[in-house]
Amino acid sequence: MRRFLLVILLLLVVAASFFFFGKRFFNREVPVINVDSLFVDLNAQIMAQRVRQADKLFTDMNQAGLNGVVLYAEQGQILYEKAFGWRDLSKRQKDPLRVDDAFQLSSDSKMFTAEAIMLLYAEGRLNYDDDVRRYIPELPYKGITIRMLLNHRSGLPRYDAMADQYWPDRKKPFSNEAMIQMLADKIPKPYGTPDADYFYNNINYALLASVVERITGQHFEDFLKERIFEPLGMSQSFVYSMRNDESVSLYVPTPVQGHDLFKKGPMKTQNDYLNGVMGDKIMYSTVGDLWTFNQALDNCVLLPDSLQCVAFQPGSPAWKNDENYGFGWRMSLEHPDMFFHFGWWKGYRSAVIRDAGHQRFLAVLANTTYNFPPEPLWEFISDTTVMLPEAEVWE
Repeated sequence: MRRFLLVILLLLVVAASFFFFGKRFFNREVPVINVDSLFVDLNAQIMAQRVRQADKLFTDMNQAGLNGVVLYAEQGQILYEKAFGWRDLSKRQKDPLRVDDAFQLSSDSKMFTAEAIMLLYAEGRLNYDDDVRRYIPELPYKGITIRMLLNHRSGLPRYDAMADQYWPDRKKPFSNEAMIQMLADKIPKPYGTPDADYFYNNINYALLASVVERITGQHFEDFLKERIFEPLGMSQSFVYSMRNDESVSLYVPTPVQGHDLFKKGPMKTQNDYLNGVMGDKIMYSTVGDLWTFNQALDNCVLLPDSLQCVAFQPGSPAWKNDENYGFGWRMSLEHPDMFFHFGWWKGYRSAVIRDAGHQRFLAVLANTTYNFPPEPLWEFISDTTVMLPEAEVWE
């Protein structure tokens, strides 16, 4: 009985304590902390610091000679986009470049040619190990497959050297079909044995564009527009065509002119008879459209990941000078998890870098022959001292 009374007394004491002291505690206003705002503020600071890094880098490059447009993105967000310089440097009244201006991609066009081939593979209209002569029977070289063209392992001769030797009228455009006919007629000596070695050569991607045309019955430029540009909303992208031109125009009719740099000053680069060849070059695009394409690759919009990932796999068993080549993309042992391409042709230079490891993207398009050094670009995109947190994927 005594034990029971003690328990009752203890319960009364606890209840009284709760009434007198707990009421004061529970009536206090507890401040509401928005945890998301802390992350947003932190992200904003990181983004601002990264933007400052980008602006310093490209302002310095502009002062050193870069005339072009830059876009940098990280974790699915565009952090920096800016134009430096002029559309046509030869004019007295200069027109400033704009971030949505289209530049010639030069060799960066190859990533789109490869994507076109991969789309046809996904539809079962070709196999990567098909002999190219299945689609271009007049090709006089045996044992060359679609995959060897994609990986630059065909051993074929250079078409520009062949055209320089055998094309008599430089005022008349040299086309993909003219290239194939010249190969059949002249049979220039190949550079090597098929699949023996990695040798970067523009003829590989020019022939791939012709494969697209032979399979689909469409002009290459129309196929890219219908199957890549329009579905992705790449409204400023196009392939320049001289298909119906009887003569080479003085300049490519585009607002952003390419320029050669001389001691006496910049001069507009004149159009060239080799600009009639597609697949290896001659596509035009903006940094924004390139970012759209990058997002499409990341999110498997055009192809499922099981098929798209092949583009980023090394195509050669041996790495030549620590470099390798996938389907339209370069890769380097020095920069793992990065896939890139640099281009230059007739007054234009370009660079596109995808950092798959840190979800970063950089595009630089320029309309002069100024050879901007790649080292600062690598240092910038590889800098992990300032990084946005990895974006969450909601399912």
